[in-house]
Amino acid sequence: MSTIMNENRLQMTFKNLDHKINKLNDQKIVAFFESLGLLERKDVPKDFLNWENILIVVPNRHVSHELKYYKYTISRISFLTNPYADQIHIFDLKDWKNASGNKTQFQIREMLKTSFGGVKKVIKES
Repeated sequence: MSTIMNENRLQMTFKNLDHKINKLNDQKIVAFFESLGLLERKDVPKDFLNWENILIVVPNRHVSHELKYYKYTISRISFLTNPYADQIHIFDLKDWKNASGNKTQFQIREMLKTSFGGVKKVIKES
């Protein structure tokens, strides 16, 4: 005799609840991105809800500290501070893992200068 009376029914209930939780989390992500002004920008991919996990690249530690609370309250988001970024960007976390996988800390720092939101600083001569 099984301890659980109807395991199939329990599994279906869990599956339905997980689906509802995922939809609510998607709403949290959209609300968060809207509050950051990301949804109006043309450079932000529109299919971000299809990604398994979202990497939010922030330009400095101040912004990272200001937003860190949301890392714990919204599932599927992670943060990365890129001091070479000029604004907040989003990426598929899978792309970050593929790009940074076997790199040293120095190689990652160099990579961040031109990718994942990084822009080369151009010194203007007057």
